[in-house]
Amino acid sequence: MPLITFFSAPKPFINPHIAMIQRNAIKSWTLLEDVEIILLGDEVGLSEIAREFNLKHFPNVKVNENGVPLISSMFEIARENSNSDLLCIINADMILMDDFVDVTKQIGQKSNFVLLSQRWDYDITSALDFAEGWQLQLRKNVLEQNQLHRPSGSDFFLFPKSCYQDIPNFTIGRAGWDNWMIYKARKENWAVIDCTPALMIVHQNHDYSHLPNAKPHYDHPETNINIQLAGGQANVRYTILDSTHQLIDGKLARPKMTSLRFTRALELILRRIFFFLPETMIENIVRPKRWKKRLKENFQIN
Repeated sequence: MPLITFFSAPKPFINPHIAMIQRNAIKSWTLLEDVEIILLGDEVGLSEIAREFNLKHFPNVKVNENGVPLISSMFEIARENSNSDLLCIINADMILMDDFVDVTKQIGQKSNFVLLSQRWDYDITSALDFAEGWQLQLRKNVLEQNQLHRPSGSDFFLFPKSCYQDIPNFTIGRAGWDNWMIYKARKENWAVIDCTPALMIVHQNHDYSHLPNAKPHYDHPETNINIQLAGGQANVRYTILDSTHQLIDGKLARPKMTSLRFTRALELILRRIFFFLPETMIENIVRPKRWKKRLKENFQIN
């Protein structure tokens, strides 16, 4: 039985750069020990990649009216066809290394949890050479660029198969659903484990030419649908700052209180107390910089 089942719905393998970074990512997953991989969707080139790497491929994932896979269907297919007790949904531009499996083993047999981390953004223009020593070289190159992404972005979630049984019909590749994953875990009192100090996951930078009008995913109309399905803006404000634990030196510990974490904790407390107030009002109180920014934007508009 494999330790982890990865599942992902890659973009079409049409744009040369997108095709290259997805191939880099998927190849890196295949080099991990004790894992299996499920690819979902019928995008151009996906079946060929699945055959080349001898991976499970399920083309009949449910999609929205625009043909974009629904995360609820992805979870259902992965759960039904996994041979592992642990599932990991992951974006198809993420390069993983051996420390990912090591970290998973360190978590142990916790019943309900979700594992996540900040990513390292990396500019890459050519296919990776997976010759001996490639991980050391990649780490060196990534650290030289020094682009640790802010805590608001989550590109994978690893969790026991028993968790997340009731996923809304979110659209993959649009904003909001990943923040809801953290909200859901906190609501259910699961351990939300930030393993940023313990591993390096590498996001290969790309543009948004694959989306309508080449706009970032958070500007896409389907993002608004995701937010509605999540239950509103308050439920998609959750980030890695809302983690309940950190994995440091192989041990789980409570995150150290920082100004950002304190602000976020205060916001959550105030939301519970003043649940009847508009979603943005609490945010304006707790985050004065955002409040000033909104005032400035409204002044310019008027």
